[in-house]
Amino acid sequence: MIKRIPSSELKVGMYIHDLAADWSVHPFMRSAFPLKTEKEIETILECGIHEVYIDSDRGLDVPDAPTKEEVQKAIQAEMMAVATSEPPPKFRITVAEEIGKARNIKNQAADLVRTVMQDARLGKAVSLDTVEPVVASITESILRNSGALIGLMHIKNKDDYTFLHSVSVCTFMVAFCRSAGFDAEITRQAGLGGLLHDTGKAMVPDEVLNKPGRLTDEEFALIRKHPRDGYEILLKTPEIGDIPLQITLHHHERVDGSGYPDKLAGDQIGTLVKMASIVDVYDAITADRCYHKGMPPTDALRKLFEWSSHHFDPDLVKAFMRCVGIYPVGTLVLLESGRMGLVTEHNEESLLQPKVKVIFDIKKGYQSPFEIDLAKPMGKGGADKIVSHESPSKWKIDIQRFM
Repeated sequence: MIKRIPSSELKVGMYIHDLAADWSVHPFMRSAFPLKTEKEIETILECGIHEVYIDSDRGLDVPDAPTKEEVQKAIQAEMMAVATSEPPPKFRITVAEEIGKARNIKNQAADLVRTVMQDARLGKAVSLDTVEPVVASITESILRNSGALIGLMHIKNKDDYTFLHSVSVCTFMVAFCRSAGFDAEITRQAGLGGLLHDTGKAMVPDEVLNKPGRLTDEEFALIRKHPRDGYEILLKTPEIGDIPLQITLHHHERVDGSGYPDKLAGDQIGTLVKMASIVDVYDAITADRCYHKGMPPTDALRKLFEWSSHHFDPDLVKAFMRCVGIYPVGTLVLLESGRMGLVTEHNEESLLQPKVKVIFDIKKGYQSPFEIDLAKPMGKGGADKIVSHESPSKWKIDIQRFM
């Protein structure tokens, strides 16, 4: 049985089912393994991991600990409450009308980040004249309809992850700032910080950055240098602004003080930096990497919600959920009718009743794609509802074909 326990109750002989933390905070190759030494427990605690899931069928038990199902049921109820608390933002055009432009912007931005990384390795300063037009293009796309770029951000080639991750963080930061009501200049600065936040990874050798196995202590320390390395690189750029600098330096800080590089806590961390840390982790855990499989967006939101009791600002996590939706654009969902489709657009009245492009039937297989609006009644294209979100890999569905 899978149960959640405080990390302080860990004992040698337990079996870790899930470390309940994003992969950037710990050096373990996997999140599931038998606990064999006290040193492993010390490492878990030192990484600021407050709670873990154990498998009592494969190791020692904690009889009164809540089960995974009980924890998830409680989280799901809270998430549904968040989803119905405020209406989604309104957009100028549909996702279908924006998707072509968004695809071009995504590709151009990824090429730019690749160039920025290459220049950083050569000791060159980042040129704002080159970077700012890309941030402006991303912002304009978000203002027209954020669902297009957000949906595309869930499609990544794992070999280009480093570059596409930066584009994703920029995209989500702009959408998050817009949703939260920040003005245009702060939103621009936050987007700039998102696009450049991982510039310091240019200083990390590729064989360490993309290592599929467990990192050595030296390699882990090297990766943890990238926020300060990026900060120092950006200091060479005139008029860079404090917001991008702070996001770059502190996006791995956590509100409980367990982050790095400065172990800031609580109000020592600025609001935009707290937002960037949420966005950074969300994109990281939804992406396929050489050493882990990305999780569906809704599962990632559930993880953020769970971790917000220690690592993130709970109110900002809720705000991010309202920004992207409980079922973000591009999420594969199973409907009550047995049909399956991709969320293509959020309805202005409810995050729980999006528009869905039906592409699959669990009994009949692939279908010619058609769109339904779950907010509409029977006879008007609706009268169906989401039963669950699904993993595309489980059903062998290539969502890129339908975006």
